[in-house]
Amino acid sequence: MPGQQVQVTRSTPVGAVPLADSIHEDTTAKWFLLSSISYFFVVGIIALTIAAKFVWPQLLGTVPYLSYGRLRPLHVNGMLFGWLLPADLGLAYYVVPRLCGVKLWSEKLGIATAVLWNAIVLGAVYALPAGYNKGWEYAELPIPLVAMVVVAWVMFGINIFATVATRKYEQMYVSLWYTMATILWTTFVYSTGNIAVFFTTGTNQANLNWMYVHNAVGLIFTPIGLAMAYYFIPKASNTPLYSHKLSMIGFWSLAFVYVWTGAHHMIHGPISQWLQTIAIAFSLMLLVPVWTVVYNFFATMKGQWHQLRENVPLKFLMSGVVFYLLTCFQGPMHSLRSVNAIVSKTDWIPGHAHMALLGCFSFFAIAGCYYVIPRMFRTQLHSDALANWSFWFFMIGGLGFFVTLWLGGFWQGWQWNNPSIPFIDTVIALKPVWTVRFFSGVLMFCGIATFLYNIMATVVGRGQTTASTAPVGAVTA
Repeated sequence: MPGQQVQVTRSTPVGAVPLADSIHEDTTAKWFLLSSISYFFVVGIIALTIAAKFVWPQLLGTVPYLSYGRLRPLHVNGMLFGWLLPADLGLAYYVVPRLCGVKLWSEKLGIATAVLWNAIVLGAVYALPAGYNKGWEYAELPIPLVAMVVVAWVMFGINIFATVATRKYEQMYVSLWYTMATILWTTFVYSTGNIAVFFTTGTNQANLNWMYVHNAVGLIFTPIGLAMAYYFIPKASNTPLYSHKLSMIGFWSLAFVYVWTGAHHMIHGPISQWLQTIAIAFSLMLLVPVWTVVYNFFATMKGQWHQLRENVPLKFLMSGVVFYLLTCFQGPMHSLRSVNAIVSKTDWIPGHAHMALLGCFSFFAIAGCYYVIPRMFRTQLHSDALANWSFWFFMIGGLGFFVTLWLGGFWQGWQWNNPSIPFIDTVIALKPVWTVRFFSGVLMFCGIATFLYNIMATVVGRGQTTASTAPVGAVTA
């Protein structure tokens, strides 16, 4: 189309002419992205309330629906399944058709999926504070909502696989591999954590639950997050991916290694020594896919680092890559028996988990939203300055949160291992840590609020953009 910029990277097969962006309706992507960003804000308020309870334990203590035991699962499920996963699904609905050179197989099916997913989230908002909770980590949702998740996931899988099956481009870019693998792996992991645990008890049930918890990060949010990073880093930097071969090595090594690592959360617990050793060995092997992915992204950015000064999506993306590297260095180290004896079950673990899901994969999702929403609505971002502010709120708040909990958790574990220190003294000692955690959370919530306002102002004010004011390439894929 005249005036339309097309970036040709290794995501575009040689000789293929990218279709005009106007063929893509993107209705499903809009539904998923705008609703997930809204939930991000709401769940952020819950997160801030929980952080405040650590500093002021009496806060809202007389309100059963707002007790820590009910708010915590709402926060976890809200961030995972209200914000991050539907945001990634919305980005997948945007990315997959463009990498296939065709429209989404069925926008009607996609919209129905979005409606069902929103019903699930709203159902959880009622059920979890009301005390309807299965009591398993990351698997607290009541059975009716679990059944709805299964139906929605099947609908999503049908739409994506049908789109890939009807593609015009024969070569499949790595983002398609990761997206399709996410569908298959999530089916296995979610079924294990929410259904298979019914048929076990005791230690076996705990082992299955931790297999689910750890692989929820490793085989759900990691592959879909990397799918988005592989698409948006070359796009945002306007630079071809360094190596398709390395991307395949990273994909297959992740597929082989990650599923066996969950038991490292139960080291020194009542599980077999051989299972602990297997979990440790495969946790150390995670360094292979991680270093492969990180090297590929860094090599792609060679000669392009200057873009980070002005390119906000790229700031989020490359910061997310660094957090991914740090997270996946911590994981193998945490699996070592000597380290695990200190940090296991301490505040070190929430610091580690938040760096993965917020510092890495949420950064990827935020970058994707900043990149695609102006393009889907044929406009320009409301404010680049606000986008930059949101980045620094997330970055400074996130680092304060992560580092404080790592150091505090290590200190906490050291005290637990010292029998001369009463347990209540270990709790009192962490008051400064939790205070820093709260104020870091305030900064992160400012990032969420700024991000939400910027996106919604972009959508509401889209009619003010004219052809003369629209940025070059604003309507490109």
